[in-house]
Amino acid sequence: MIETIVFDVGETITRDDRYWASWADWLEIPRHTLSALVGAVVAQGKDNAEALRLVRPGIDIAAEYEAREAAGCGEDLDERDLYGDVRPALSELRRLGVRVVIAGNQTPRAGRLLRGLDLPADLIVTSGEWGVAKPDPAFFQRVIEVAQAAPGATVYVGDHPANDVFPAKAAGLRTAHIRRGPWGHLWADAGDVLAVADWQINSLTRLTDIVRA
Repeated sequence: MIETIVFDVGETITRDDRYWASWADWLEIPRHTLSALVGAVVAQGKDNAEALRLVRPGIDIAAEYEAREAAGCGEDLDERDLYGDVRPALSELRRLGVRVVIAGNQTPRAGRLLRGLDLPADLIVTSGEWGVAKPDPAFFQRVIEVAQAAPGATVYVGDHPANDVFPAKAAGLRTAHIRRGPWGHLWADAGDVLAVADWQINSLTRLTDIVRA
């Protein structure tokens, strides 16, 4: 029986279009260029921040982040960034009695912005607030704590195999890999992902069918 479902954030709950567009504008390069570079580093199995280093070698990303905030061009999240299935799926899961948690690799500011959207979730927390990020096993130990359910009754949903599916499974959680965003599409049919994920989904609404079943 599934008692709790925990959701990744980027490209699971939110789409990253505006995030990368804002970085392209800040670095004064075409948005398509940065998008293509993000795709390239993803395909190489690298962290997507490597795309910024390709544009500006030696960039101090943390310092640049602070400069953007100071200039009023900082991190932003609003209703436009949510995938269309988020509110219907989360609302129905809660109606079915499932505890809904959102926990991903995001900054403390992103956590505040997400909570400001009044999403149908019991808890929203970020790696920046916890002080530990995926794929560190300690992150998933925190997930188990806030799930308030046994690992076998908890599902972690995410798009990134190395950050979401594999470490969540190693922690004893059940896993759902969503075919969404660059990572979700690129590795959706990879043998190791198919072997480890309990479910492959194309939409968050599929989770309601899984819970009912």
